[in-house]
Amino acid sequence: MVRSLNLDLEELGRLEPWEPGPCCWACGEQVSELGLESEVLPVRGDHPAAQNRFLYVGGTLHPLPSGLRALLRPSPPFSKPLFWAGLRELLTPRGKEPDETVHSFAQRRLGPEVASLAMDSLCRGVFAGNSRELSIRSCFPSLFQAERTHRSILLGLLLGAGQGPQPDSSLIRQARAERWSQWSLRGGLEVLPQALHNYLTSKGVTVLSGQPVCRLSLQPEGRWKVSLGDSSLQADHIISAIPASELSKLLPAEAAPLARILSTIKAVSVAVVNLQYRGACLPVQGFGHLVPSSEDPTVLGIVYDSVAFPEQDGNSPGLRVTVMLGGYWLEKLKADGHQLSPELFQQTAQEAAARQLGLKEPPSHCLVHLHRNCIPQYTLGHWQKLDSAMQFLTAQRLPLTLAGASYEGVAVNDCIESGRQAAAAVLGTESNS
Repeated sequence: MVRSLNLDLEELGRLEPWEPGPCCWACGEQVSELGLESEVLPVRGDHPAAQNRFLYVGGTLHPLPSGLRALLRPSPPFSKPLFWAGLRELLTPRGKEPDETVHSFAQRRLGPEVASLAMDSLCRGVFAGNSRELSIRSCFPSLFQAERTHRSILLGLLLGAGQGPQPDSSLIRQARAERWSQWSLRGGLEVLPQALHNYLTSKGVTVLSGQPVCRLSLQPEGRWKVSLGDSSLQADHIISAIPASELSKLLPAEAAPLARILSTIKAVSVAVVNLQYRGACLPVQGFGHLVPSSEDPTVLGIVYDSVAFPEQDGNSPGLRVTVMLGGYWLEKLKADGHQLSPELFQQTAQEAAARQLGLKEPPSHCLVHLHRNCIPQYTLGHWQKLDSAMQFLTAQRLPLTLAGASYEGVAVNDCIESGRQAAAAVLGTESNS
């Protein structure tokens, strides 16, 4: 479902110029290592897709304010200038709870409008989730840490709370200098895993595909037996990047406490509908817009693909947009008596594009994909689940490392960084043994 890499998923929560974090740099580092620098399509800081993002509220597209001057003026759909929300935030005392929902945190520090419009929409755009259930500590750790360290999220972000050492490469230096907000690859993001596969096989690594793991069992000598249906293989150590709930079903009886923890990390499904229109124009130019749950719970948002990446329009030029549906609210379509089908998703997406963007003519092309259980939900107390899982792995000395989207970041950037850290930890363990 990913079309481009948004290099800072918390951009909407920041008032200062964009400065991507270490996870984003890890992704850029991998692109350089794979020799894909010439294939990168950046969206620079002065591009409309970098400067303009919208909320769809009350049947109208509203630009999100950017810059100090915009914060001082009334900015619909907000009833007051966001300056007052910022002032409120600076004067609000530090929270005392070890975790809090995103909605509660935003309402306490920034007020009910920012919580119910901006943060609600942001959670839908990033996690396809409900801000009243998601954890601020796990979903937006830089905001949580900024309050803990500096008492204020604005002061914390201004002073660089949570920033660590950053890798360096020519691509990263260029991205910093040009203030990239997101990027893609000329052939689409599928080029990235293809290049990684080719690189690994060229180094003698065996990549098994189409062979799902059926069971994991521990052998008396401490090695793993990985059952693949009709065959099996032995492993000294496993780095698992599959969804936590799926891993929980594979673990042996000795790891039952870990399996119980992992089974509680759920995920939501998202329908992604790509639409192309011949001879059509958008009413605005920008990255796209998000839709608060109070406006339309089933439509999460629409990305204006042709604005950011016209190079990917192909041989049949036309306006391309991507409509994201469902997530936490996917079951609402079922509850309304609909059968979840490609036809329903296409119809819902076309109606949203017509109503929200004025694209009333039928699209010339349409692609529909339902990505089942694709985005893990870091609900309240997620950090405690991770702590308990790590304590069990350490106490039992299981040769198992957890990586991937289920734990500390759902974006492609986060997953790459998670894999890098997992590999470094395993190599460090082996060198010390």
